[in-house]
Amino acid sequence: MQAVQASALNGVRVLDLSRILAGPSATQLLGDLGADVVKVEKPGEGDDTRKWGPPYIKDNEGRPTGESAYYLSANRNKRSIALDIATDAGREALHQLLSQADVLVENYKVGGLAQYGLDYAQLRHRYPRLVYCSITGFGQTGPYAKRAGYDFLIQGMGGIMSLTGEPEGTPMKVGVGIADVMTGMYAAVGILAALRHRDLTGMGQHIDISLLDSQIAWLVNAGTNYLAAQEPPTRLGNGHPNIVPYQVFDAADGPMILAVGNDAQFRRFCEVAGLDGLAQDERYACNAARVAHRDELCGWIQEALGQRPRTTWLEQLEAVGVPCGPVNDLRDVFNDPHVQARGAHLRMPCAWAQGGELNLLANPLKLSATPVTYRLPPPRLDEHAQQILADWAGSH
Repeated sequence: MQAVQASALNGVRVLDLSRILAGPSATQLLGDLGADVVKVEKPGEGDDTRKWGPPYIKDNEGRPTGESAYYLSANRNKRSIALDIATDAGREALHQLLSQADVLVENYKVGGLAQYGLDYAQLRHRYPRLVYCSITGFGQTGPYAKRAGYDFLIQGMGGIMSLTGEPEGTPMKVGVGIADVMTGMYAAVGILAALRHRDLTGMGQHIDISLLDSQIAWLVNAGTNYLAAQEPPTRLGNGHPNIVPYQVFDAADGPMILAVGNDAQFRRFCEVAGLDGLAQDERYACNAARVAHRDELCGWIQEALGQRPRTTWLEQLEAVGVPCGPVNDLRDVFNDPHVQARGAHLRMPCAWAQGGELNLLANPLKLSATPVTYRLPPPRLDEHAQQILADWAGSH
């Protein structure tokens, strides 16, 4: 049996000059995998999201700490140091850290670090092994490169809002900053690929990743549907553009999801629902026909599902292998026995928080040989300055 290692990225040092969500999400993921992540923040202010509340975390005396729950979501497994890179002393300290770094992640506006001598073109020869990841709204090139990018704007410009919401309603953004989060995921993957290349060749590289590029990439089937048909998809509410029935319906006591993925599942659903005739009807017998006759079919299904409570439907449909489920609020989610068994709720020890712990979302990766580790709670601003300088700058 293979021995369990502490973490996959042990020994990898990451300088995190990013803030808000995309960059911090990427670096938190690297930290969870074992990287030593140093969060470089502006003195006196720090990451913008520290103040994005309420809710704010309370200290052991029950007083608000000024650290928001939003900030906690993307900043564990990091140490914080406050450096003013606009000063000679701040830049000198940063270069001491750069001399030991494997990765730098930044989300300044295009050209924003050049004035400090800290863009990739200025660092690549001094630190040839450095993997330098730039996260921006629109990328390093193109007519929009100089614009600031925010998740909400990118969801609108990147098309996801045109697909989200009821057909006759207002275009709707996703309820979390998903463009930021997915950009962070792509950034982490790109960094890992660049580290692999660096390990093989000895050379670092520049990663140019943007929110808009990432947003368009994760349009997935909706994007390729458009490219194939050259017809912009319309909003379908909770419906699916390519599969029917695959949406929310109202049971007698609340909403539920019916997610029929093939014709056999549709026939089994019809048997349970007492709608056997629909499975034999040529208008509904195959998925392509069901898509073409979506509205009338879903009307029949809604009428049937409204006759019984949700728990009855879920039990009967699950028993015959028809995919279905409840529409949970977050209380339901974290009380779900399966969610609890999988450890999605992380209670992390934290000396400065009320009760000595923080409630966080766990990393979903389950690695058998190099498991995710939770070593450090999200740091207070400049909490680890002396420790970082001793660990990194003293390791020449």
